[in-house]
Amino acid sequence: MPESPTSRPRNVEAGALPNAARRAAAALALAAALLGAGGSAAQQQIGPVSGLAVPRFVSLKSDRVNLHEGPSKEHPTLWVYERAGLPVEITAEFETWRKIRDSEGTEGWVLHSLLSGRRTALVAPWKKEPALAYARDRTTPLARLSPGVVASLRLCDGSWCRVTGDGFDGFVKQESLWGVYPGEKID
Repeated sequence: MPESPTSRPRNVEAGALPNAARRAAAALALAAALLGAGGSAAQQQIGPVSGLAVPRFVSLKSDRVNLHEGPSKEHPTLWVYERAGLPVEITAEFETWRKIRDSEGTEGWVLHSLLSGRRTALVAPWKKEPALAYARDRTTPLARLSPGVVASLRLCDGSWCRVTGDGFDGFVKQESLWGVYPGEKID
């Protein structure tokens, strides 16, 4: 990371993110619907199996996660994720299975053991231009983060999130991240 506040922000490129632009509208529509319906992280329901909030964001634990059409291995595989740390949203629970939705709106079922409670976020997968990561003062740019970069969430205050990743540690506007709810606070 640059030492000097006058240094130019460095670029951080995303890994392959299939069809992100194709489903961006769906992700934004979901967020708008949650806000329009008065939804927030505080108004989530409790999952019948885990006792945790549903919906909630988690991340993929493994580099290979099969997304099934239904909650069993007998159901057809719809998609194979090959990116550990990718944020997904749990929308339902059934025994050892969790129904998830990714940033593109794709839904299906995965084994709960392939999910992690570690919070990550995608940098603006719906945008074409990079998002800026700022220093603690939130005015000094440190890095340009390409759309689709996976970042670890360290904290969020409802407007800004501190994110870290390979070669960056800074603050990004919460509205530029997929994997955290609007206004959600993370300590």
